[in-house]
Amino acid sequence: MSDSYTPPKVWTWEEESGGRFASINRPISGATHDKDLPVGKHPHQLYSLATPNGVKVTVLFEELLALGIEEAEYDAWLINIMEGDQFSSGFVDVNPNSKIPALMDHSTPEPTRVFESGAILLYLAEKFDRFLGPNRPEMISWLMWQMGSAPYLGGGFGHFYAYAPEKWEYPINRFAMEVKRQLDVLDRQLADNQFIVGEDYTIADMAIWAWYGQLALGRQYEAGEFLDVESYKHVQRWAQEIDARPAVKRGRMVNRAMGDPKYQLRNRHDAGDFETQTWDKIGPKEGEDS
Repeated sequence: MSDSYTPPKVWTWEEESGGRFASINRPISGATHDKDLPVGKHPHQLYSLATPNGVKVTVLFEELLALGIEEAEYDAWLINIMEGDQFSSGFVDVNPNSKIPALMDHSTPEPTRVFESGAILLYLAEKFDRFLGPNRPEMISWLMWQMGSAPYLGGGFGHFYAYAPEKWEYPINRFAMEVKRQLDVLDRQLADNQFIVGEDYTIADMAIWAWYGQLALGRQYEAGEFLDVESYKHVQRWAQEIDARPAVKRGRMVNRAMGDPKYQLRNRHDAGDFETQTWDKIGPKEGEDS
């Protein structure tokens, strides 16, 4: 373990801290370069990446379309955060916080911007009156639980366990303890409920599944064994049930730029793109840049 750190009286940013995502973090906001965002043919223009926060929204879009709601059609544009796409002037205009996902709804008299994944879920669910469940306060409570808890999983545990330049015992233990507490919260809730809020599948399930369901399925930080995720039996049952939904399978593919190329639909403009536009079909050939 490294020597103890003595904080300075006034903190200043002098260099990147290291680690996989160091280049995307800085203590100021705003655009770093001018670049307009593309706009497709559908009312909803999503600018995102298939991180858990991005997956929440594409799953909801695909679930709405699976119900036959044609007005929920959307274009999804890949925002590569490792290349700084989120700091373009166009993206900052949609989300001044420079985080994915961000949505522009062009079906309103004046285009409506919506940012923060939970806000986008609520906006779309209320717009189409779907996936809200009969107990709105309970559903919103669990949605807000996810928004408040995920930073402990992603920015806390995930960062120090998987991405930090060194593995430090204290933060890994601290955040592992909290993540396991959160899994226990979910396991107890799901012991007597098919979904997070009873028998109704809602946006709370979509939001929580994108983070904790995928963690339970072994897709997050290669930490399944370390966190003993198999021991949370009710979370496992729920995670597998949602994972089997066709709309969820499609939603996971949208704006994906990692993993198996046949599951990467980097930009999505039409339902047929899942068959014709995956990266294994249109991506660069051997020897070309990816």
